[in-house]
Amino acid sequence: MAILLKGWCYIPDFIIKQHSKETIYEQIIFQIKLLIANGELSVGDSLPSVRNLAKSLEVSTLSVQRAYTELQQDGIIESVEGKGNFVAQGLNKSSLRDALLREVEDEAKKIIQIAKQNGVELKELHELLTILWEDN
Repeated sequence: MAILLKGWCYIPDFIIKQHSKETIYEQIIFQIKLLIANGELSVGDSLPSVRNLAKSLEVSTLSVQRAYTELQQDGIIESVEGKGNFVAQGLNKSSLRDALLREVEDEAKKIIQIAKQNGVELKELHELLTILWEDN
C-alpha cells in the first residue's frame, strides 16, 4: 500500500499485516522510522494526516494517532498546529538507523536460536532468508 506525501509523492511498500504479533501502531512506527533511515523521508517532509493514513492503510485512526504520538515523543516527527506532521528538524538519522539495526539484530538472534534448537543448518537458514528476502 502506498502513502501519499506532499500531495503527490508516493512511497511504495508500506504494508500493515493485520495478523502480525506486532500491533498496528508498532508496524506504522517501524515503517516510518525505516523510511527515514533509508532516506525515503527527509527532515522537514510532511506526513499524511492521521485520517488520510488510516484510510490509505485501512486501519483505525486511533492506531495512526498512537503511532504519531509515540514518534513525536521520541523526537522523530513534529506536529505543527494547523499544518500537519513533519519529520523532525533535529533528527539524527544515523542514530535512528543504528536503533533499527539493533532491532533487526535482536530478531535475528531469536531466529538463530530457534534454528539451532531445531537442527536447521546455517546453509539452510541462509537459503531460507535469501528466498524470503527476494519475495518481499
